[in-house]
Amino acid sequence: YCDLFDISPSLAASISAPLGGGMGRLREVCGAVSGMFMVAGLFYKNDVPSDMTKRKIVYGTVQDLAEKSKALNGSIICRELLGLDHKSDSPTPEARTETYYKRRPCADYVASAARLIGEKLNEVSEEM
Repeated sequence: YCDLFDISPSLAASISAPLGGGMGRLREVCGAVSGMFMVAGLFYKNDVPSDMTKRKIVYGTVQDLAEKSKALNGSIICRELLGLDHKSDSPTPEARTETYYKRRPCADYVASAARLIGEKLNEVSEEM
């Protein structure tokens, strides 16, 4: 979505880097879901914190996207999506090997989040 918001891929990668592992491997909200919420924030441009009308629109969009993601994937919480029985991991990322990807369906969750936010942006754009 960098092209829609005039953001360099490098900046987007830096901004989103902490989202991995459910926020820095804390295994909380899925990074793909968090990224989807970030795109919603860019789309609705609520840059005035006191603008409660825009804030309500953004919050409503986030809640709608979260519900759709839960319905599609069963949860928006990283550890639940991955079937982990612990709350967090060390901050050291695991090596990205073939074995790693076989037990981590994260690419599917990224695709799901991209599809959901894309559908939302298309829906809103058609209404405009």
